[in-house]
Amino acid sequence: MLTYPQIDPVALAVGPLKIHWYGLMYRIGIGGAWLLASRRMKRFDPTWTKERLSDLVFWVACGVILGGRLGYVLFYNLDEYIANPTLIFEVWKGGMSFHGGLLGVMLAVWWFGKRHGKSFFQLMDFIAPLVPIGLGAGRIGNFINSELWGKVSDVPWAMVFPNGGPLPRHPSQLYQFALEGVALFVILWLFTRKPRPTASVSGLFVLCYGIFRFVVEFVRVPDAQLGYLAWGWLTMGQVLCVPMVLAGIALMVWAYRRDAAQPKAA
Repeated sequence: MLTYPQIDPVALAVGPLKIHWYGLMYRIGIGGAWLLASRRMKRFDPTWTKERLSDLVFWVACGVILGGRLGYVLFYNLDEYIANPTLIFEVWKGGMSFHGGLLGVMLAVWWFGKRHGKSFFQLMDFIAPLVPIGLGAGRIGNFINSELWGKVSDVPWAMVFPNGGPLPRHPSQLYQFALEGVALFVILWLFTRKPRPTASVSGLFVLCYGIFRFVVEFVRVPDAQLGYLAWGWLTMGQVLCVPMVLAGIALMVWAYRRDAAQPKAA
Protein backbone atom coordinates (compact mmCIF):
# COMPACT_ATOMS: atom_id res chain seq x y z
CA MET A 1 0.00 0.00 0.00
CA LEU A 2 1.23 3.49 -0.85
CA THR A 3 0.85 6.52 1.40
CA TYR A 4 -1.45 9.21 0.07
CA PRO A 5 0.45 12.53 -0.01
CA GLN A 6 -1.29 15.00 2.28
CA ILE A 7 -1.57 18.05 0.03
CA ASP A 8 -3.52 21.11 1.07
CA PRO A 9 -6.22 21.71 -1.60
CA VAL A 10 -5.38 25.43 -1.28
CA ALA A 11 -2.16 26.10 -3.20
CA LEU A 12 -1.81 29.72 -2.08
CA ALA A 13 -3.69 31.92 0.37
CA VAL A 14 -3.24 35.69 0.60
CA GLY A 15 -5.66 37.06 3.16
CA PRO A 16 -9.18 36.11 2.07
CA LEU A 17 -7.95 35.20 -1.43
CA LYS A 18 -7.39 31.47 -1.91
CA ILE A 19 -6.01 29.80 -5.01
CA HIS A 20 -7.01 26.13 -5.08
CA TRP A 21 -4.95 23.43 -6.76
CA TYR A 22 -8.03 22.30 -8.68
CA GLY A 23 -8.42 25.68 -10.36
CA LEU A 24 -4.66 25.96 -10.82
CA MET A 25 -4.64 22.67 -12.72
CA TYR A 26 -7.17 24.09 -15.15
CA ARG A 27 -4.91 27.09 -15.71
CA ILE A 28 -1.92 24.82 -16.27
CA GLY A 29 -3.91 22.71 -18.72
CA ILE A 30 -5.13 25.72 -20.70
CA GLY A 31 -1.68 27.34 -20.69
CA GLY A 32 0.01 24.12 -21.80
CA ALA A 33 -2.51 23.68 -24.61
CA TRP A 34 -1.87 27.25 -25.79
CA LEU A 35 1.91 26.72 -25.86
CA LEU A 36 1.60 23.53 -27.87
CA ALA A 37 -0.97 25.07 -30.21
CA SER A 38 1.33 28.03 -30.88
CA ARG A 39 4.02 25.59 -32.07
CA ARG A 40 1.59 23.80 -34.40
CA MET A 41 -0.28 26.90 -35.59
CA LYS A 42 1.68 27.65 -38.77
CA ARG A 43 1.30 24.09 -39.99
CA PHE A 44 -2.44 24.41 -39.43
CA ASP A 45 -2.83 27.82 -41.11
CA PRO A 46 0.17 30.04 -41.97
CA THR A 47 -2.06 33.14 -41.98
CA TRP A 48 -3.08 32.77 -38.34
CA THR A 49 -1.65 35.11 -35.72
CA LYS A 50 -1.13 34.41 -32.04
CA GLU A 51 -3.98 36.81 -31.31
CA ARG A 52 -6.38 34.64 -33.28
CA LEU A 53 -5.02 31.53 -31.58
CA SER A 54 -5.50 33.18 -28.18
CA ASP A 55 -9.11 33.95 -29.12
CA LEU A 56 -9.68 30.31 -30.03
CA VAL A 57 -8.12 29.05 -26.79
CA PHE A 58 -10.18 31.55 -24.78
CA TRP A 59 -13.50 30.45 -26.28
CA VAL A 60 -12.60 26.78 -26.02
CA ALA A 61 -11.65 27.28 -22.36
CA CYS A 62 -15.04 28.95 -21.78
CA GLY A 63 -16.69 25.95 -23.40
CA VAL A 64 -14.74 23.56 -21.17
CA ILE A 65 -15.56 25.37 -17.93
CA LEU A 66 -19.19 26.30 -18.61
CA GLY A 67 -20.03 23.05 -20.40
CA GLY A 68 -18.17 20.94 -17.85
CA ARG A 69 -19.95 22.54 -14.91
CA LEU A 70 -23.40 22.51 -16.48
CA GLY A 71 -22.83 18.95 -17.68
CA TYR A 72 -22.08 17.83 -14.14
CA VAL A 73 -25.20 19.58 -12.88
CA LEU A 74 -27.42 18.00 -15.54
CA PHE A 75 -25.90 14.52 -15.77
CA TYR A 76 -24.83 13.81 -12.20
CA ASN A 77 -26.45 15.94 -9.48
CA LEU A 78 -29.42 17.90 -10.79
CA ASP A 79 -31.61 17.59 -7.68
CA GLU A 80 -28.99 19.05 -5.32
CA TYR A 81 -28.30 22.04 -7.57
CA ILE A 82 -32.00 22.72 -8.01
CA ALA A 83 -32.35 22.76 -4.22
CA ASN A 84 -29.32 25.05 -3.81
CA PRO A 85 -28.45 26.82 -7.10
CA THR A 86 -25.54 28.80 -5.59
CA LEU A 87 -23.55 25.55 -5.41
CA ILE A 88 -23.11 25.78 -9.18
CA PHE A 89 -20.55 28.56 -8.68
CA GLU A 90 -18.43 26.67 -6.10
CA VAL A 91 -16.21 25.13 -8.77
CA TRP A 92 -13.18 24.86 -6.46
CA LYS A 93 -14.96 21.96 -4.73
CA GLY A 94 -14.87 19.94 -7.95
CA GLY A 95 -17.80 18.70 -9.93
CA MET A 96 -16.97 18.94 -13.63
CA SER A 97 -18.19 16.62 -16.39
CA PHE A 98 -15.93 15.79 -19.31
CA HIS A 99 -18.91 14.99 -21.50
CA GLY A 100 -20.50 18.36 -20.72
CA GLY A 101 -17.17 20.07 -21.37
CA LEU A 102 -16.91 18.32 -24.74
CA LEU A 103 -20.34 19.61 -25.74
CA GLY A 104 -19.29 23.10 -24.63
CA VAL A 105 -16.12 22.90 -26.72
CA MET A 106 -18.04 21.69 -29.76
CA LEU A 107 -20.41 24.63 -29.50
CA ALA A 108 -17.53 27.10 -29.06
CA VAL A 109 -15.63 25.62 -32.03
CA TRP A 110 -18.69 25.72 -34.28
CA TRP A 111 -19.25 29.39 -33.41
CA PHE A 112 -15.56 30.30 -33.82
CA GLY A 113 -15.32 28.48 -37.15
CA LYS A 114 -18.31 30.39 -38.51
CA ARG A 115 -16.60 33.68 -37.66
CA HIS A 116 -13.19 32.77 -39.10
CA GLY A 117 -13.93 30.66 -42.14
CA LYS A 118 -12.91 27.28 -40.77
CA SER A 119 -14.98 24.12 -40.84
CA PHE A 120 -16.02 22.46 -37.60
CA PHE A 121 -13.80 19.41 -38.08
CA GLN A 122 -10.79 21.43 -39.24
CA LEU A 123 -10.77 23.15 -35.87
CA MET A 124 -11.66 20.04 -33.88
CA ASP A 125 -8.77 18.14 -35.49
CA PHE A 126 -6.44 21.00 -34.56
CA ILE A 127 -7.67 21.09 -30.96
CA ALA A 128 -7.95 17.35 -30.25
CA PRO A 129 -4.21 16.65 -29.68
CA LEU A 130 -4.11 19.55 -27.18
CA VAL A 131 -6.98 18.34 -25.00
CA PRO A 132 -5.09 15.54 -23.15
CA ILE A 133 -2.89 18.21 -21.53
CA GLY A 134 -5.95 19.66 -19.81
CA LEU A 135 -7.41 16.25 -19.06
CA GLY A 136 -4.20 15.11 -17.39
CA ALA A 137 -3.90 18.29 -15.33
CA GLY A 138 -7.55 17.98 -14.28
CA ARG A 139 -7.04 14.42 -13.04
CA ILE A 140 -4.09 15.55 -10.93
CA GLY A 141 -6.46 18.17 -9.50
CA ASN A 142 -8.95 15.40 -8.67
CA PHE A 143 -6.17 13.48 -6.92
CA ILE A 144 -5.10 16.49 -4.83
CA ASN A 145 -8.75 17.13 -3.94
CA SER A 146 -9.05 13.49 -2.82
CA GLU A 147 -12.11 12.96 -4.99
CA LEU A 148 -13.22 10.43 -7.60
CA TRP A 149 -11.18 7.69 -5.92
CA GLY A 150 -11.56 4.04 -6.82
CA LYS A 151 -12.94 0.92 -5.22
CA VAL A 152 -11.41 -0.79 -2.20
CA SER A 153 -8.44 -2.85 -3.33
CA ASP A 154 -5.42 -4.81 -2.10
CA VAL A 155 -3.13 -3.96 -5.03
CA PRO A 156 0.32 -2.78 -3.86
CA TRP A 157 -0.30 0.78 -5.07
CA ALA A 158 -3.68 1.21 -3.35
CA MET A 159 -4.04 4.27 -1.07
CA VAL A 160 -6.11 5.33 1.92
CA PHE A 161 -7.76 8.60 0.88
CA PRO A 162 -8.59 11.18 3.58
CA ASN A 163 -12.31 11.15 2.81
CA GLY A 164 -12.53 7.63 1.40
CA GLY A 165 -12.76 5.62 4.61
CA PRO A 166 -10.10 3.53 6.38
CA LEU A 167 -9.52 0.99 3.60
CA PRO A 168 -7.03 1.36 0.73
CA ARG A 169 -8.50 2.12 -2.69
CA HIS A 170 -7.51 2.23 -6.34
CA PRO A 171 -6.02 5.67 -7.16
CA SER A 172 -8.33 5.84 -10.17
CA GLN A 173 -7.54 9.52 -10.73
CA LEU A 174 -3.95 8.50 -11.54
CA TYR A 175 -5.17 5.75 -13.87
CA GLN A 176 -7.16 8.39 -15.74
CA PHE A 177 -4.16 10.73 -15.74
CA ALA A 178 -2.06 7.98 -17.32
CA LEU A 179 -4.67 7.02 -19.93
CA GLU A 180 -6.58 10.23 -20.70
CA GLY A 181 -3.56 12.46 -20.22
CA VAL A 182 -0.34 10.66 -21.14
CA ALA A 183 -1.45 7.76 -23.37
CA LEU A 184 -4.04 9.77 -25.29
CA PHE A 185 -1.55 12.59 -25.86
CA VAL A 186 1.05 10.17 -27.26
CA ILE A 187 -1.49 8.41 -29.50
CA LEU A 188 -2.79 11.65 -31.00
CA TRP A 189 0.66 13.20 -31.29
CA LEU A 190 1.99 10.22 -33.23
CA PHE A 191 -1.16 10.01 -35.37
CA THR A 192 -0.94 13.67 -36.39
CA ARG A 193 2.71 13.56 -37.41
CA LYS A 194 1.46 12.88 -40.94
CA PRO A 195 -1.46 14.58 -42.72
CA ARG A 196 -4.72 12.79 -41.98
CA PRO A 197 -8.22 12.99 -43.48
CA THR A 198 -10.36 15.75 -41.99
CA ALA A 199 -12.35 14.49 -38.97
CA SER A 200 -10.16 11.40 -38.44
CA VAL A 201 -8.20 13.03 -35.60
CA SER A 202 -11.44 14.01 -33.88
CA GLY A 203 -12.74 10.49 -34.38
CA LEU A 204 -9.64 8.91 -32.89
CA PHE A 205 -9.84 11.25 -29.90
CA VAL A 206 -13.43 10.44 -28.95
CA LEU A 207 -12.88 6.73 -29.65
CA CYS A 208 -9.82 6.43 -27.41
CA TYR A 209 -11.23 8.61 -24.66
CA GLY A 210 -14.46 6.63 -24.63
CA ILE A 211 -12.59 3.32 -24.34
CA PHE A 212 -10.19 4.56 -21.64
CA ARG A 213 -12.95 6.11 -19.53
CA PHE A 214 -15.24 3.08 -19.90
CA VAL A 215 -12.47 0.76 -18.66
CA VAL A 216 -11.44 2.91 -15.67
CA GLU A 217 -15.07 3.16 -14.54
CA PHE A 218 -14.86 -0.52 -13.53
CA VAL A 219 -12.48 0.37 -10.68
CA ARG A 220 -13.84 3.83 -9.90
CA VAL A 221 -16.56 4.41 -7.30
CA PRO A 222 -19.64 5.92 -8.99
CA ASP A 223 -21.08 9.21 -7.79
CA ALA A 224 -22.89 8.54 -4.53
CA GLN A 225 -26.09 10.25 -5.62
CA LEU A 226 -26.35 8.00 -8.70
CA GLY A 227 -24.69 4.72 -7.81
CA TYR A 228 -24.79 1.97 -10.41
CA LEU A 229 -27.47 2.38 -13.05
CA ALA A 230 -27.83 -1.32 -13.98
CA TRP A 231 -26.43 -4.81 -13.42
CA GLY A 232 -24.43 -3.76 -10.39
CA TRP A 233 -21.61 -2.26 -12.46
CA LEU A 234 -22.91 0.15 -15.13
CA THR A 235 -22.16 3.80 -14.31
CA MET A 236 -23.30 7.09 -15.79
CA GLY A 237 -19.77 7.64 -17.09
CA GLN A 238 -19.94 4.37 -19.04
CA VAL A 239 -23.38 5.20 -20.44
CA LEU A 240 -22.06 8.53 -21.72
CA CYS A 241 -18.97 6.86 -23.21
CA VAL A 242 -20.85 4.35 -25.37
CA PRO A 243 -22.05 6.98 -27.90
CA MET A 244 -18.53 8.45 -27.89
CA VAL A 245 -17.00 5.13 -28.95
CA LEU A 246 -19.63 4.60 -31.64
CA ALA A 247 -19.26 8.18 -32.88
CA GLY A 248 -15.46 7.84 -32.96
CA ILE A 249 -15.63 4.70 -35.10
CA ALA A 250 -18.21 6.25 -37.41
CA LEU A 251 -16.17 9.46 -37.79
CA MET A 252 -12.98 7.62 -38.71
CA VAL A 253 -14.74 5.38 -41.23
CA TRP A 254 -16.52 8.38 -42.77
CA ALA A 255 -13.31 10.45 -42.87
CA TYR A 256 -11.26 7.80 -44.67
CA ARG A 257 -14.04 6.87 -47.09
CA ARG A 258 -14.61 10.53 -47.91
CA ASP A 259 -10.88 11.04 -48.45
CA ALA A 260 -10.63 7.98 -50.70
CA ALA A 261 -13.55 9.19 -52.81
CA GLN A 262 -11.95 12.55 -53.52
CA PRO A 263 -9.90 12.87 -56.72
CA LYS A 264 -6.16 12.87 -56.11
CA ALA A 265 -3.80 15.40 -57.63
CA ALA A 266 -1.83 14.03 -60.56
